[in-house]
Amino acid sequence: MRKYETVFIADPDMSDQAREELLERVAGIIERENGILLNTDEWGLKKLSYEIKKKLRGYYICLTYGGTGALVTELERNFRLSDLIMKFMTILVTEHVTEESLKQEAEEAKEAARQTAETAAASQEEEADQGDAEEAEENTDDQDDAQATEPEQTSEPAEESKE
Repeated sequence: MRKYETVFIADPDMSDQAREELLERVAGIIERENGILLNTDEWGLKKLSYEIKKKLRGYYICLTYGGTGALVTELERNFRLSDLIMKFMTILVTEHVTEESLKQEAEEAKEAARQTAETAAASQEEEADQGDAEEAEENTDDQDDAQATEPEQTSEPAEESKE
């Protein structure tokens, strides 16, 4: 078994749902060909160096997986048939890899992704709490400013001009 990395550029105009379906289809091909998907890294929308299929931007996705040459052949055949894939490139990362080490690496990648998601969620909650505290402080400052700038009202009636 070998470890591969495939980067492909998807059509930037496709919807998020279509992109998810495309990734599911690719994962299905890898699974069907007895491969192991290690990581799916979405790099996002980027400007292309040159125009491809009359598009100046593309959605980049990087897949890391283990499998055989037949898997790469089948995956690239499907990429060629799809109108949603503008370009792709596959490189061989490691030539001799055991299935067990790939499965272990996949589990570690999932664990790292889970921890990253938890950390991101915790930092978002912290930022929201800090934002609420700052907003409350600004509101009290605004109230203090409003009280300081209110014109003093006198109890004397305004003089009327006589002509």
